[in-house]
Amino acid sequence: MMTPTGGGAGPWIRLLRPSHWTKNFFVLAPLLFSGQARDLRVATSASLAFLAFCLAASSVYAFNDVLDRDADRRHPTKRLRPVAAGTIDTRHAIGMAVVLAVLALGLALREGWVTAAWIAVYLLLNLIYSMGLKRIVLLDVFAIASFFVLRLLTGAAAIAVHPSVWLLLCGGLLALYLGFAKRRHELSVLGDSSASHRSVLAHYSAPFLDQISSVLLAVTIVSYLMYSLTSDTAVRVGTEELSYGIPFVLYGVFRYLYLVHQRDTGTPTETVLSDRWLLVTVALWVAYNGWVLYRP
Repeated sequence: MMTPTGGGAGPWIRLLRPSHWTKNFFVLAPLLFSGQARDLRVATSASLAFLAFCLAASSVYAFNDVLDRDADRRHPTKRLRPVAAGTIDTRHAIGMAVVLAVLALGLALREGWVTAAWIAVYLLLNLIYSMGLKRIVLLDVFAIASFFVLRLLTGAAAIAVHPSVWLLLCGGLLALYLGFAKRRHELSVLGDSSASHRSVLAHYSAPFLDQISSVLLAVTIVSYLMYSLTSDTAVRVGTEELSYGIPFVLYGVFRYLYLVHQRDTGTPTETVLSDRWLLVTVALWVAYNGWVLYRP
């Protein structure tokens, strides 16, 4: 049994991975496109759902680090994770995971049982993923994509709006693209030892993943165009102006594809957060949609 070796709050921060909370901004997407972001009550509900999902996500990270500690020790960078490195005891990590899951569900219940139910589904599906689904080729990435769809559903439930099927489709397809890009990145970094770290990687190849990425890029862009032209949000705007944001989307996905093929280190999340051009593109996309939806 491992025991903590000290280090103050640093190991706990690395265990909970707050930098990965950026994924949870998907929870706020329904708020942006609902046109209600200026309503303080609605914005507060969405923000609390976002916070609840952050707690749930950190619970999952802590639990997964315990399950994956042996494989992580064979990874060039994941071996530095607190549980794998021995700076946090496995019992303490599991205890933290349980506490965070309870807090997440309790906070979500304040916004309604439907919001809490979606977070409960997220926690349960992550458990199934960790216990075996992650070792089934293709379904492993589809499970990851479902986590992003659950973020959208949670955000919609928190503000009591019906999510557009096109919004869910865009989010799911984009998440599939990011998930397969992550597998591509792992193959590139780990090389011949990739299967010893993640067994499902033995079933993937770089050409296969590149082909999947090309298909997903195309259908994601088409889905976004359909959302920007035919959704209830587009009808409310009354013009085609939402669709004019497509250049930001095109540049963003192409820039990400470029980075995945250029960089040999770092996770996809780290890739996004460390590239200023990609960050500026996302900020401009949000600003443009905000202008279209909320201008006087």
